[in-house]
Amino acid sequence: MATLSVKPSQRFRLPDWHTNAQLLSTNAELKRDASHQIRQESRILRNETNNQTIWDEHDNRTRLAERVDTVNRWKEMLDKCLTDLDAEIDALIQMKESAEQNLQAKNLPLDVAIECLTLRDSRRDIDVVKDPVEEELHKEVEVIDATKRALQQKISQTFEKLCLLQEVRQQVNSDHRGKMETLDIDRGCLSLNLKSPNISLKINPTRVPNGSSTLQQWDEFSQFNKNRAEAEMKEATELREAIALTIAETNNELEAQRVATEFAFRKRLREMEKAYSELKWQEKNTLEEIAELQKDIQHLEEDLRRKLLNLKLCHTRLESRTYRPNVELCRDQAQYGLTDEVHQLEATIAALKQKLAQAQDALDALYKHLARLQADIACKANSMLLDTKCMDIRRKLTVPAEKFTPEGALFGLGPYSLGSSRMTFNQLCPS
Repeated sequence: MATLSVKPSQRFRLPDWHTNAQLLSTNAELKRDASHQIRQESRILRNETNNQTIWDEHDNRTRLAERVDTVNRWKEMLDKCLTDLDAEIDALIQMKESAEQNLQAKNLPLDVAIECLTLRDSRRDIDVVKDPVEEELHKEVEVIDATKRALQQKISQTFEKLCLLQEVRQQVNSDHRGKMETLDIDRGCLSLNLKSPNISLKINPTRVPNGSSTLQQWDEFSQFNKNRAEAEMKEATELREAIALTIAETNNELEAQRVATEFAFRKRLREMEKAYSELKWQEKNTLEEIAELQKDIQHLEEDLRRKLLNLKLCHTRLESRTYRPNVELCRDQAQYGLTDEVHQLEATIAALKQKLAQAQDALDALYKHLARLQADIACKANSMLLDTKCMDIRRKLTVPAEKFTPEGALFGLGPYSLGSSRMTFNQLCPS
């Protein structure tokens, strides 16, 4: 016979059961409402965040593109700046080389001027004079020294300016390399998209790296480099113009001084040629006078010998007549005539001897003066040879070295050209 077992559990009342069912239904509706609200808000949030993300990505892509354009403009400006710097550096180097060549070229006229001064120191006696030629040669040396100092100063300034240009170019080139690297990075960032395989999360990507600069600092840095480069190029251009002007001025000054020196040489040669011709004329006249005086001396000596013979004849006649006997020893007209003749002959002989002595003295004086004339002629000939040699040496200043051929020869080593005549050293300097 079955028995009813009763489980010892709690028994709810029916109202509690209904209340529980109602509560569950109400809570389910509330949860569904809350879930619906969340779903609606999620959709709104998704739409808003998607739009925001799209616009943010679009804005940043635009900013990156604008930044790339900005950096690229600066890069192109720096490109042009580097090109201009390279051109200016090359131009300045060429101008510096031109100045150095001009400075080197000044050695030849300086050597020529010093050689001319050294040659003219070989002048002798009265011809060792401080004439306009010597003054012009010394002035030429001073002008050459001044031009060399001016060119050397410009070369030093050019070297310093080239160092500054190289420094500026290095700075601009460094800035240009930075712009190139930045363009590569920003263009790489601009090319990235959501499907790019190399995108990933990074650790603290929003950090501010050390050494970061503001946009103003970045712009001012590049602007400073550009402005400095332009300022240095402007100064370099002005320096090139100044060097070109200095080269032209120094060449003009040196050419003007060369013309003045050679004019002084030609004028001095004409003066010495005139003096030489005058001395040769005086020598010729002196030689003729010596020859005439020697003839007159011979005539005086012959007359003196004849007068002595006449005197001997008179003396012999008078002495012989002293031996007349007795009263025949008479002082007759013949005795008086012979006595007068003796006195006359003695006076004549004395006058002839005096005149002969004077003629000998005059002949000695003529010979001494002739020696002085010939010595001075030799000095003039030597001076003309030296100055002509100087003129020949100075042809190096106007004739290219490969075409230069000496025209004259010094001290009889070859024909010497003087005006329209051709002379040798032996002709100019007779023994």
